[in-house]
Amino acid sequence: MSRILITSALPYINGIKHLGTLAGSMLPADVYARFQRSRGRETLYICATDEHGTPTELAAAEKGQDPATFCAEQHQIQHDLGRAFGLSWDHFGRSSSPQNHRLTQRFAQQLWEAGFIEERVTQQVYSNADKRFLPDRYVIGTCPHCGYESARGDQCENCTRVLDPADLIHPRSAVSGSTDIEIRGSKHLFLRQSLFAGKLRHWIEAKRDRWPLLVTSIALKWLDEGLQDRGITRDLEWGVPVNAFEWGPNPEGRTPDIEGLAGKVFYVWFDAPIEYIAATWEWADARAAEAGTGPAPDADWERWWREPAAADVTYVEFMGKDNVPFHTVGFPCTLFGINETLGADGKFTPVNNAPWKLVDQLKGFNWLDYYGGKFSTSQKRGVFMDHALELLPADYWRWWVTANTPETSDATFTWEQFQAQVNADLADVLGNFVNRILKFTESRFEGKVPEGGAAGPLEEKLEADVLAKLRELTEHLEGREFRKAATALRQLWVLGNGYLTEAAPWTAFKTDPGRAAVGVRTGLNLVALFAKICEPFIPFAAETVALSVGEAFPGRWPVLDGSPVLAILPEGRPVKAPDVLFRKVEDTQVAEWRERFGGPEAA
Repeated sequence: MSRILITSALPYINGIKHLGTLAGSMLPADVYARFQRSRGRETLYICATDEHGTPTELAAAEKGQDPATFCAEQHQIQHDLGRAFGLSWDHFGRSSSPQNHRLTQRFAQQLWEAGFIEERVTQQVYSNADKRFLPDRYVIGTCPHCGYESARGDQCENCTRVLDPADLIHPRSAVSGSTDIEIRGSKHLFLRQSLFAGKLRHWIEAKRDRWPLLVTSIALKWLDEGLQDRGITRDLEWGVPVNAFEWGPNPEGRTPDIEGLAGKVFYVWFDAPIEYIAATWEWADARAAEAGTGPAPDADWERWWREPAAADVTYVEFMGKDNVPFHTVGFPCTLFGINETLGADGKFTPVNNAPWKLVDQLKGFNWLDYYGGKFSTSQKRGVFMDHALELLPADYWRWWVTANTPETSDATFTWEQFQAQVNADLADVLGNFVNRILKFTESRFEGKVPEGGAAGPLEEKLEADVLAKLRELTEHLEGREFRKAATALRQLWVLGNGYLTEAAPWTAFKTDPGRAAVGVRTGLNLVALFAKICEPFIPFAAETVALSVGEAFPGRWPVLDGSPVLAILPEGRPVKAPDVLFRKVEDTQVAEWRERFGGPEAA
């Protein structure tokens, strides 16, 4: 049976994340991880905070902290909020970890020795007002391609083109706003991505039938525009040091100019994807520490990442569309390069018999916006994770975000739609079903799964309908089609309500107790089934529902081989109605939240 390795895009350390970040990576990854675990597959879900780069330095300085202290504090905040949302990471690591420092430096050294990194003197932007070199993203100006006036020096958010600060029109410092900037020469290391253009195209083309069109179109657009070599070092203090280890010679017998590279660190977009692997190393070390056995042997974490041990691993990545280029071009180039060497004839030659694994499935998402505009921390627009949990339990947000996942196009959050959907789906359909069947069981059957009576045509039809819909739900989850999966799950809840309405055990109880017992027993088995299949989506409510009918949590995904799926609970088992699962969102609350967070006028 295949093992499942899951990574979601690393949330940046600077600031609490909004609902769009959940929708575009972490929550779909969690739904998928929970589903795979429930099917009995060995599953590892890895995430981490992305901690390096200028934004970290500036945010730390603004708080009067050094970057290490700032990152440790912010990492804990993001970890705790993720857990409160039910994110079931197996490990939530840190890109500033010793493991990621060591692995990043090791990969860079291997790339150099294989001939895929070279030194170049580049013209860097220096701000006289700030008295520092400005990293790409801290130079802002007009995009030369689309005219967007707030394009960053590394990438235009509007048209997604990769940029160089020198490309910008009317550049200025994002730190001070000063236009008193000049170009100075600075030595840096470049990953020779252009060498991999053909290999990348072949690799991406082979994924066309398995990856979303959004992903392959973005990746191929980069290649069609001409794949450029990419600088992988920056003039910063906070990051993975470039000159803190011994470099071996490249195929020409040269080692890097260590003095010329003094004080530089690796570019955050070079070391951040490596953290997926390093965080797995962190996870293995943490487990070894808990067991009291010291650092984990490399085999414990490499079995997820290196062939042949990882031959049975299916690696799945989740990310927003702005991250797609770095995971379909940049990170694959890194892995291609450490798996091979460049010969004098320009041909690639494998360099090890345990190559590092590339992604098998990449699920990219569009954006979730707020009333048609962007979420904004500075402008206090939109809902962020900490505020969301102040308003309502996590399952409300998990359900709405999953049911509206921006898969084929951008999606929009509005308070009005949120209220209507959670009230209809969670309160009226699921919550009402669970509450009325359990309350009736308590009042008429002594709070126990009733005995007696024989299933009839109505139950046979329900069994067939439920099995068909379960297969549909399972297929959508296996295919990472989250909107379709949420729709199928809701349709199962509707089947349950429809059955109770037609079976009407409260009416049959007066004239045919046996028939009423069948209706109640079937309804309770639907409750138990719903607990199992709701767990990936709304785990907190699913646990409450499971416990109400005496089932273990988390449960196993139903077997879909044609055997009965509504024969879960033994007759005579005690059951107990839970408190109201989902209270309706009231108009007064919506009015209050629109006032607090903004409505259409804010966007």
